[in-house]
This record gives sequence, C-alpha cells and structure tokens, in this order.
Amino acid sequence: MIALGIHDLGLFMLTSLVLNLTPGADTLYVMSRSARGGWRHGVAGAFGIGLGCMGHAVAAALGVAAVLAASRWAFDGLKWAGALYLAWLGLQMLRAAWRGAGATAVASDQAVAPLPTLRQSFTAGLLTNLLNPKVGLFFLAFVPQFVDVHAGRPLPAFLLLGLLFNLSGVSWLLLVALLTDRVRGRVAPSLRRALRGLGGGLFVLLAARLASARGPG
Repeated sequence: MIALGIHDLGLFMLTSLVLNLTPGADTLYVMSRSARGGWRHGVAGAFGIGLGCMGHAVAAALGVAAVLAASRWAFDGLKWAGALYLAWLGLQMLRAAWRGAGATAVASDQAVAPLPTLRQSFTAGLLTNLLNPKVGLFFLAFVPQFVDVHAGRPLPAFLLLGLLFNLSGVSWLLLVALLTDRVRGRVAPSLRRALRGLGGGLFVLLAARLASARGPG
C-alpha cells in the first residue's frame, strides 16, 4: 500500500466499517426489499447500491465530484433528481402499505401489490445511490485523507480505497438482506405493512432532507 501512497489503512477500514454500519437510506432500502420479496431482492438491491457507490468513487477519482463541489447548478440538478426519486420510492411503499391495510384478511401480502422483479430491485438500488450527490462529495472529502498525493499514483490509490470502502458496505448490506429475510416469515402481515409504511415515510423524509441540502456557493 505504501507504493501507492496509501497510509493509515487500518484506520481507513475501521472508519469505513463504522460509517457503513450507521443506518441510512441504503440499509433501509435493502431491509424493505428483503421484507417484501425475500433475500434475493435484498441482495439485488445491495449489489445495485454497491455499483452506484463504486460509480461515485470512480467519478470522484476522475474529478467529477470536484465539479459538483464547484458548480451549484450541477449539484442542484443531481440533488433534485435524487430527492424526487427517493420521494417516489417512499410514496410507492406508503401506497402498498395503505392498500394492504384495506385488503381482506384472506388476501396474501403478495396479492396486495405486485412484487418487483430482481432487475427492478437492482436498478432502484443503483439509482438511489447514483442520484445522491452527497455520496460523491463524501468520497471527495473522505478518501483523500488517506492518500499521499505526492506519491505520484493518486488515481490507483483513490480507486483501491473506494473499492475497499464499497466492499465493506456491500458486505454489511448482504448481511442485512439475509437477516431481514430470516425474520420476515415470523412477522405478522399487519406488522409488515406497518413497517412498510414506516419505511415509506422515512424515504419521504430522506428525500426532503436531500432536497434541503446546501450545495456550493
């Protein structure tokens, strides 16, 4: 790692683990997908989030995140796209919970609203991450602290640290998907609908929080 100019790798991995374990939109999304469709949907969502996160890492390494940090128009455009998408996901979850509350007792939870495909779970996870400019700015602020820019190879070092951070995050999300799937069969349908409604409300709040984020200038 020294040859790449990476220092304090242990501290980087520990900090990455703590940051990834902190509950947020990604964890909430994987939990909601696993609770709704099983571990396969949670895993698909986790890999979608991971690909989006790696996209931000590559973009930050290439300087795209620096453009977001300098341009209010670029930041605001991506911010509003992400906020609208999160709000749409939240409203979809609230709609499913509302329809479930009005369904008959004999109707199955799957009949309340059609399950998404695995591709849809993957794509939604990808977009929730890609459309959040704060993720790119996070990489721009966090990763350079562990790279010696004078070592002469900052780009490979930046990409490697982004990959390590992402591996930590995806590993955690995969565990969340599997654990949620293990307990979902033991939870009553009414409680699952309540949790879905809570998750939808939280997604709407996250959308509002992202929409209120202040960009450069």
